[in-house]
Amino acid sequence: MSQSASPAVQDFYPEDFAHCHGCGRLNEHGLQLKTRWEGDESVTRFTPRPEHVAVPGYVYGGLIASLMDCAAMATASAATERAAGRQVGERPAPRFVTASLHVDYQLPTPLGPELVVRGRVKSAAGRMVTVDVTLAAGADVTARGQVVAVLMPQAMARPAGA
Repeated sequence: MSQSASPAVQDFYPEDFAHCHGCGRLNEHGLQLKTRWEGDESVTRFTPRPEHVAVPGYVYGGLIASLMDCAAMATASAATERAAGRQVGERPAPRFVTASLHVDYQLPTPLGPELVVRGRVKSAAGRMVTVDVTLAAGADVTARGQVVAVLMPQAMARPAGA
């Protein structure tokens, strides 16, 4: 399925859990990230804006980590659905939270071009999914990482009526 035809995982997060600064569709000031399957990997695209600068001409490293983190959570969600025999969008997408985030910055990431984050599930066991991620600007992979996602603990859910 092509990037434009595949549904975005974030569009199916339950409303109570769709406020993330990076990927929450209900956060009007957020980044509004969208992650889709392309074969056996997820793809998230984002074009940084001028306020995402670290030093003139380059992207702030914290943004890079955020992009990789949100893309990995969506990858874990989509992979969980796929493992259960469901397509993204057949039901609300399960929410994951970050247990571990490791980023290796390979090259300075230029401000301007579209950034592409690709995620591949390395392992999945029980409530935990480990995702290998890369971030590229054009043909250059500028960051690599690994993220451990865990199914959101019940304690993080809002009590009824809250």
